[in-house]
Amino acid sequence: MSGIEWRFMAFDELTAAQLYAVLRLRSEVFVVEQACLFQDMDGADPQAMHVLGSAQGALVAYARCFAAGIKFAEASIGRIVTAPSVRGSGAGHALVEQAIACLSRQWGAQAIRIGAQARLESFYGRHGFENTGRPYLEDGIAHLEMLRV
Repeated sequence: MSGIEWRFMAFDELTAAQLYAVLRLRSEVFVVEQACLFQDMDGADPQAMHVLGSAQGALVAYARCFAAGIKFAEASIGRIVTAPSVRGSGAGHALVEQAIACLSRQWGAQAIRIGAQARLESFYGRHGFENTGRPYLEDGIAHLEMLRV
């Protein structure tokens, strides 16, 4: 999707307004839209690099990236989310591509593991992620561990 401005930032580089927008988008989608009560602010944000995609001044896409050994033995990407207003536009695929590229620039090309919602297996498969095991429940939602080598 064109028209999205991408930023890759450490937690300490986020402004208060950017952090508020991130937490608002994550809450809007993961808590309200998906009707899932969970502890989104899990203490891991300060250890992550953050991918922010903005269009017309509004945050529309977000993911957080971790070095190997923090969430999984491999590097990882999580909290992958797009605003409802950009769904179907390719913004989600652009976000995953940005996250992979940013992670590789930051820590070098390497295997990346994600904990993906099971319903999105084919979405992540388009980016080279493969299912590594059986589904598991996380916060009442079926998930899969997927690996991109």
